[in-house]
Amino acid sequence: MSDFRDPFDAIKDHPFDEALSERYLVYALSTITARSLPDLRDGLKPVHRRLLWAMRLLKLEPSGANPDILVANPARNGTGYKKCARVVGDVIGKYHPHGDTSVYDAMVRLAQEFSLRTPLVQGQGNFGNIDGDNAAAMRYTEARLTQPAADLMAGLDEGTVDFRPTYNGEEEEPEVFPGLFPNLLANGASGIAVGMATSIPPHNVAEIIDAAMLLIDAPESDDAALMQVVRGPDFPTGGILVDGPHVIANAYATGRGSFRLRARFAGKEVDGKWVVVPEKLANGTWQLVVTEIPYHVQKSKLIEQIATLITDKKLPILADVRDESDAEIRLVLEPRSRTVDPDVLMDSLFRLTDLETRFPLNLNVLDATRTPRVMGLRTVLTEWLRHQIEVLLRRSRYRLEKIADRLELLEGYIIAFLNLDRVIEIIRTEDEPKQVMMAEFSLTDRQAEAILNMRLRSLRKLEEMELRREHDELLKEREELNKLIDNPGRQRTRLKKDLGAIRKRYAPESGIGARRTAIEEAGPAREIPLEAMIEREPITVILSQRGWIRAMKGHVDLSATEAAKFKEGDGPAFAFHTQTTDKLLLIASDGRFFTLGADKLPGGRGFGEPVRLMIDMANETQVKALMVARPGGRLLLASSDGRGFVAQIDDVIAETRKGRQVVNLRPGSSLAVIRVIEPGADSVAVIGNNRKLVVFALAEMPVMARGQGVQLQRYRDGGLSDATTFVLADGLSWAMGGETGRTRTEVDLLPWRAARGASGRMPPQGFRRDNRFG
Repeated sequence: MSDFRDPFDAIKDHPFDEALSERYLVYALSTITARSLPDLRDGLKPVHRRLLWAMRLLKLEPSGANPDILVANPARNGTGYKKCARVVGDVIGKYHPHGDTSVYDAMVRLAQEFSLRTPLVQGQGNFGNIDGDNAAAMRYTEARLTQPAADLMAGLDEGTVDFRPTYNGEEEEPEVFPGLFPNLLANGASGIAVGMATSIPPHNVAEIIDAAMLLIDAPESDDAALMQVVRGPDFPTGGILVDGPHVIANAYATGRGSFRLRARFAGKEVDGKWVVVPEKLANGTWQLVVTEIPYHVQKSKLIEQIATLITDKKLPILADVRDESDAEIRLVLEPRSRTVDPDVLMDSLFRLTDLETRFPLNLNVLDATRTPRVMGLRTVLTEWLRHQIEVLLRRSRYRLEKIADRLELLEGYIIAFLNLDRVIEIIRTEDEPKQVMMAEFSLTDRQAEAILNMRLRSLRKLEEMELRREHDELLKEREELNKLIDNPGRQRTRLKKDLGAIRKRYAPESGIGARRTAIEEAGPAREIPLEAMIEREPITVILSQRGWIRAMKGHVDLSATEAAKFKEGDGPAFAFHTQTTDKLLLIASDGRFFTLGADKLPGGRGFGEPVRLMIDMANETQVKALMVARPGGRLLLASSDGRGFVAQIDDVIAETRKGRQVVNLRPGSSLAVIRVIEPGADSVAVIGNNRKLVVFALAEMPVMARGQGVQLQRYRDGGLSDATTFVLADGLSWAMGGETGRTRTEVDLLPWRAARGASGRMPPQGFRRDNRFG
């Protein structure tokens, strides 16, 4: 009991905020350096590096790989596949103690041709698809390395990089891969750390190598020179990059920016530009076909997006979307009619769907000291070349050590051949031949041991010649390596030569090296008004007295609307000609304005539909007017108490079911006048129930979007009967009434002209008894 210690004795007081900040900082640094950001030198995160390293140890090299990049032992040069579960098991058991799901997901991405521009893993089985379907379970899939992965790991057995113990100290793993494959820019990377993120698009390998060789030849080359070589990202799913050269150049110069990427429609190349060509069908119809979609866009979700637009009638010029894809993408877009403009349809799709996306550029990487930095393209390539020079020097020094070891043995073998009889005699007669030979011929322990281990078949004259030839070649190679180490110019020349050899494998002429993403500058997609998406057709709109609305095809004789079918006790209230592309303005007696789309009206067969099903109009209100909402037009609005104002039609449009309250009516008053102000009108005529007329300038009326307005005419009793606008020089006209259709015009209006708000005087002789202008 004497060894008992109270656990509370070990507790130390520490400020909570300091303890929290210290521990969070450790977590943040771990996330940044060991999880989310790629290393500039090989473009890999730890999980990817460990996956490839484990596959290499499992002898999963690609078939037909370059023997120079494989290990010297032919037994390790395997070409078969192994279960992904085996690879994942090795990774999480030896190198990466995390969940198997996250490791397998990382492995799957390395094998997906639509995720990586140059895949590092070759999968066999279901590794997912561009529709967003997941890969099969790891127990069903198999994998091996690809040639680019072998290029990335070339030189690991040549002392080119440092190794570090694994998390449990039982194994070793490379800190970075030394190969010449420029994986950081070739395949890109994305990740979110604590307080920072990275987003690097994939690029064309040949362009990246050309840019690197340009910096080798001319280290002072600026960003503009590099942009002559690196045209921009090269995404695995193709598409068209539509940003201008200055936007792309600025993004690469600063390391931050974004790229606008569009899908590619079927067409042909004309004068270096891609021209979309619709597929012709029978009867003059056509359809658009999408053959490439933007990077990181799932095809199934894209189709769902487009289908939703069709269902919600947000893109009325599009009738259908079909997925006819097999190994190649083929999305068929069918327009509503053959009169639809293909350019309008494409611009609408670019604005409303992921057929146009933005891919961010944030070149935030870990440099050689594992410090996160945002770099421009030139800095990234410069740092990568510095790493490759270091790899070249380390490989050279490693080779020098191997040459020194081999020369030591060769010199011993040559001494043995020159004194072969004496050597044989010593071996046959001496109890300790090794010590005797070392003393007599000044041999080292390794030389003496090698001589004693020689086979008898090697004791031939031809072998001596081979030894001398090898000795001379090694001396020559050692001399060249020493020159290489001492001369930076030779180092750059050698690196350029090695990069040229890699470039041949990824040249544009090869299948894997051909550029997939075209670069063609284009402006932003046009914002297409809804009217442009509607097929323009003539219609005749009819609204009945009981509020049933319909649209008959064509411009029918308005006098025939009296004979149109109506419910019993109903009849026509409003009828006029318009187009399906027009907006209709419905004005209720309570001063609320509603907007209807002419293309959305029910057809002319039957009685139509109640207009109250289309708008939220109060039951006690009536329809006072229904007209075409002409853009730029004006309305004269007046209430029964003699107040009114001028309203711009553009200001009273309200495409919601609830509409817009425009005229605020005082208790006991109602909306009495709704008239379209014709162009050129400069005067207003108002007549009251007391049969008094007043004329004043239209300019005296305010233009308002909402309100009660101003007093137009004063009354002792009664209120406003009617009002109209006209051109003063032409005189005031009114309908005589009856079936003759005659009108009368009064030109001399001086007796009735007054300031707005006057009482007025009796109208001219012959004015209508109903106090209406007609």
